[in-house]
Amino acid sequence: MSVLVEEIKVMIVETLDLEDIEPGEIDENEALFVDGLGLDSIDALELGVALQKKYGLKIDASASDLQEHFYSVKTLASFVAAHQPA
Repeated sequence: MSVLVEEIKVMIVETLDLEDIEPGEIDENEALFVDGLGLDSIDALELGVALQKKYGLKIDASASDLQEHFYSVKTLASFVAAHQPA
């Protein structure tokens, strides 16, 4: 799963055009939104679209546990791994 974690870090930096941060600087356990990396709801939308395109995911924006999955890079990697199409 470490490869997936690194892919997601790169995706975050590239998709959101984070010019002042390198993928290696992102702590996989750190919060992505508000505290931590400081992403916002627009960033979440862009990241969700990028994840759907790259990994073929179907993300239900109304799912009650979606916020838990998008908490950190690590939880996002677990979500991607569990929901990739066969």
